[in-house]
Amino acid sequence: MAKILIVDDERNIIKTVSAILQDEDHIVYSAESGEEAMGFLRKNDVDLIILDVWLPDIDGVEILERVKKTSPEVAVLMISGHGSIDLAVKATKMGAFDFLEKPPSMERIITAVNNALEQLRLKRENIRLLRDAAQDDEMIGDSGPIQEVRNIIDRAAATTARVFITGDNGTGKELVAKAIHRKSLRVDKAFIKVNCAAIPDELIESELFGHEKGSFTGAVNRRLGKFEVANKGTLFLDEVCDMSANAQAKVLRVLQEQQFERVGGNETITVDVRVISATNIDVKKAIEEGKFREDLYYRLNVIPVHVPSLTERRDDIPLLAEYFLEKFSKEHGLGTKEISKEGMEALMIYPWPGNVREIKNIIERLSIMVQKDTIGPEDIAEHLGSDDNGAMPARDISSFKRAREHFERDYIIAALKKNGRNISQTAQDMGIERTNLHRKIKQYNINVDAL
Repeated sequence: MAKILIVDDERNIIKTVSAILQDEDHIVYSAESGEEAMGFLRKNDVDLIILDVWLPDIDGVEILERVKKTSPEVAVLMISGHGSIDLAVKATKMGAFDFLEKPPSMERIITAVNNALEQLRLKRENIRLLRDAAQDDEMIGDSGPIQEVRNIIDRAAATTARVFITGDNGTGKELVAKAIHRKSLRVDKAFIKVNCAAIPDELIESELFGHEKGSFTGAVNRRLGKFEVANKGTLFLDEVCDMSANAQAKVLRVLQEQQFERVGGNETITVDVRVISATNIDVKKAIEEGKFREDLYYRLNVIPVHVPSLTERRDDIPLLAEYFLEKFSKEHGLGTKEISKEGMEALMIYPWPGNVREIKNIIERLSIMVQKDTIGPEDIAEHLGSDDNGAMPARDISSFKRAREHFERDYIIAALKKNGRNISQTAQDMGIERTNLHRKIKQYNINVDAL
């Protein structure tokens, strides 16, 4: 059963089509003018509109344009007694599902309506699946830095502007890209990811732009590139700074002209693709070293987003730990588990060089390997292991005090490395006094010069 609006100035057409649709158990509404139809749509939701091209007040194509702007998910069937191929093509390009000639036969109406409603069902199902999948990709946290990222996502998603995401490995750059796509008007179109670092230089142009049969050894068939596959949708260029110089030049051209040729081809392909890029390296350094084009960077970096490391959003660690513990306990059928207060403090101290990806993996490991209902600091220390800086082996940690010392030492070492062994900068980054940091370096016998 669907809600269908018929817009036609011929009452006989309304009566005939309404009877056919009502026999198919649909709820049918009608309007005899464009203004009446738009007034109805402002107050009511429908699944499908059967729309006459020639109306006494507003052109049906203009109504189609308005509907697609305000309610793009609504299916529209155009109908006309004076149709032409040009008009049908124009309406289809504007988003009409089909074009019917008057007087339409019963079979033609039923087939067109069923096909349109099936496409609508699949589209809605796709959106539902994307929303369900979004729960697994949800950005967990309430800290100031993560709230700022959410604010940028909301502002960016409402536009078609290109977005450039920076952040360390494991911080969730792909989650940001997916969130922007999910909240955009392109949500029902493709989200295509390309890991530029994982594709050899000699293949990346083919991967992005496709190739023609016989264009190079091994090109046995024509292949569509990611730009073409992502048409009308979103293309996510992960590790974008690892692209070859030739690929960078071609990407720059696509961004400027929205056109390209496949490798070995002469046909110009026109696309409408939103590009979101990401990298974990220092872009300005890559530009200075000639590894990344400055003009491409400015084309891609319309809206910058920095995804904070876990040390920059340490207040989110308890939320992340509890979220992943509940998720994996349910997923593996392990029953309810919790992390003790001391265990949570141990997690808060650890430096998390792998960021959210690391805490996700560790919590999954703890949920499986720890048999008790309560996970303590000794369990966490055991499964986190030790580093190569002389930290106390995890298996020797038998008390919370020793676990805390172990994690605190590792955290200080990681912070010193991150800040180039600069004591003042490290103290500021950690939020403690410089003299306090000196005392802890001495307490834990950390050789700063050796880091």
